[in-house]
Amino acid sequence: MVIKNICRMIRLPSEILDMEMTAMHGETRVPHNGKEFVLFLAIISIISVNTIAPLIMGFEFGFRKEIYLQTLQILPFVWICVVLLVTLVANPIVSKLVPKFVQPTDGFNARVLFTILFSVTILSILLTVIGSWIGMREISMEPIRTFFHHWPRNFFIAFWVELLLAQPIARFAMKKLHAYQASKSVQA
Repeated sequence: MVIKNICRMIRLPSEILDMEMTAMHGETRVPHNGKEFVLFLAIISIISVNTIAPLIMGFEFGFRKEIYLQTLQILPFVWICVVLLVTLVANPIVSKLVPKFVQPTDGFNARVLFTILFSVTILSILLTVIGSWIGMREISMEPIRTFFHHWPRNFFIAFWVELLLAQPIARFAMKKLHAYQASKSVQA
C-alpha cells in the first residue's frame, strides 16, 4: 500500500499520458502501473546518471581512472537530484509542452521523441549548473559564468544517451515484462 501511494506521488505527467495511451492502444513499451513505473524510472535514471556524468567529466577533465573514481563518489547525489528534478520540475513542464507539438493522430515514437527532447533540454539546463555545484561541493557563480560553454556539450551527450541507450533499454524491459505477464496469464 505504501509503495502504491509513493508511486502515485512521483508519477510523471508525461508517463500518465503514456499510460493512458497504453490503455487505449495496448502499448507495451510503457509502464502500466505504479510498480512498473518505479522500475521504468529506475532503469532510465540509473543508466543516464552512470553514463552521462562520467562522459561529461571525461570530456571536461580527461578520461582517466582518477576522474572516473571521483565521479563515482558524487553519482548518488546526482541521481537523487535527477529523480527530484524529473518528477518535480521537468515533467510538469514537459506534459504541457508535448501536446502543443504532438497531435492525437501522431504515433508513439513522435510522442517519445518530443518527450525526450523537452526533458533533456530542461534537465541539461538545470544540471549544467546544479550538477557542477554537486561536483564542486559548493555553490558558486562559476557554472553560471561558463554555462554557454558547457551546456551545448552536456545537452548533446544527454540527448543521445537518452535517445539511443536509456530509453530504448527501459522500453525494451517494459515490453519484455508485459510479454512475460501475458504469457503467464495465458498459462494460468
